[in-house]
Amino acid sequence: MCSRHEDIHNFVMENWEAVVADIAKLVSIESTEDLSSRTSNSPWGPGPRKALDAALLVAERLGLEPHDCNGMIGYADVPGDVAGQIATIAHLDVVPAGPGWTTNPFSLVRRDGCLVGRGVLDDKGPAVLTLWVAHFLRKKSSVPRRSVRIMLGVNEETGMGDARWYVKHYKAPDFLFTPDAVWPVVCGEKGSYNAELSWSPAPDGRIVEISGGTARNAIAANAYAVVRADYARLSPAADIELSSCGSKLVRIEAHGTGGHAAEPDGKTSAIGLLIDYILDNGIYSNPEKMWLDFESLVYSSTDGSAFGIKADDDVFSPLTVISGTMKTDGGKFVQSIDCRYPKSVNADWIAEGIERTCKNFGIGFAEVHRGMPLFVSPDSDEVQMLMHCYSEWFDRNAHPVTLGGGTYAKRFPKAVAFGPAEFDPVLPSWAGGIHGPNEAVSEQLMQRSLCTYIDALDRLSSMKVMDA
Repeated sequence: MCSRHEDIHNFVMENWEAVVADIAKLVSIESTEDLSSRTSNSPWGPGPRKALDAALLVAERLGLEPHDCNGMIGYADVPGDVAGQIATIAHLDVVPAGPGWTTNPFSLVRRDGCLVGRGVLDDKGPAVLTLWVAHFLRKKSSVPRRSVRIMLGVNEETGMGDARWYVKHYKAPDFLFTPDAVWPVVCGEKGSYNAELSWSPAPDGRIVEISGGTARNAIAANAYAVVRADYARLSPAADIELSSCGSKLVRIEAHGTGGHAAEPDGKTSAIGLLIDYILDNGIYSNPEKMWLDFESLVYSSTDGSAFGIKADDDVFSPLTVISGTMKTDGGKFVQSIDCRYPKSVNADWIAEGIERTCKNFGIGFAEVHRGMPLFVSPDSDEVQMLMHCYSEWFDRNAHPVTLGGGTYAKRFPKAVAFGPAEFDPVLPSWAGGIHGPNEAVSEQLMQRSLCTYIDALDRLSSMKVMDA
């Protein structure tokens, strides 16, 4: 190990318990969006506001210059000696914990060499790492050539309104990375398209209520329906629980395998299981049958074929579509649609396919969001620098990758995602991934990630290119 790497490694190991303590502080805050309780200085609700306050206190303790933009977003700076800025952005908001946890999701637990809790990987743990990177740079005897800004987002999971606000009010950094993806460097991200579908059930229908999923961008791990049926005549089925509610009402609960919307392979939607059970047992009226057939089609695949929008290209993996949530709202059954698409197609074509299919089944359609794909040349100086740092600290030869997930990188002129998850992490069987129960990350991976981030930001802030 060279002296530079030794200095960085020693810094990380000497301060690791303090790093974990800071992650624990943020994990303890249930920072999901709550627009019903928003105020002028907590636009995303009290949870994200509390998480931002806690993170800015960490920044101040670490000798940085914290700034609160009225709760829209926050940042902390390490000044440089010439014009120009390098930045990172991580987020402090999280998706709802959901069921299935074996520990309290908002209390950090150490188990089998892992940190466990909502946000340890997505994205509170990485946010803390970036603050400690800035602390390392602040303690150096030399001032960075370009300033380093550590940005702390609070609305990534539900729209990235924080990043949109930032680029309207501040000059964009020369280069930015977000620690909210996988190693090594994510130079391309699929486009995103979201819609809301609705259906009005008949008053005399047999499905009284239906609900499933916790977030648009997560495959539902659990779902339930209350139906008019004879409990004694319903057959048992795998991953289905039945309970009598009296008065010829039965509650049907389905348990699937949750996960991120961008990676549906190997996951099973609980809503899809629920729909199939209702169909298989004939628990429907004639009007409900068409709606159930539509739902069965939606949950039968995740490649877009249900809507006639299957697509791929030479850079990205194939298009994906999932329905993450379903609920009974205002007398309607309402569900979300989350599509991640390659650069070979566009949002107009996707919208046409989904809307056309909905019309065929009498389903209401409303567009919610569309976002363009992102692609940064893997040959750029900054990407090459990040790849160099990754290769040295992880001792691997690798190439930049593209993903289905959408990150903050899409909101800035020149930005990529840079770790800290791994495509094939070696984790215990009980450990879960992002957006699922028992979210966990290896402490060793996080230590190595912090070393990599320190090296990368130190080198990027010293680069002469793009100086004013």
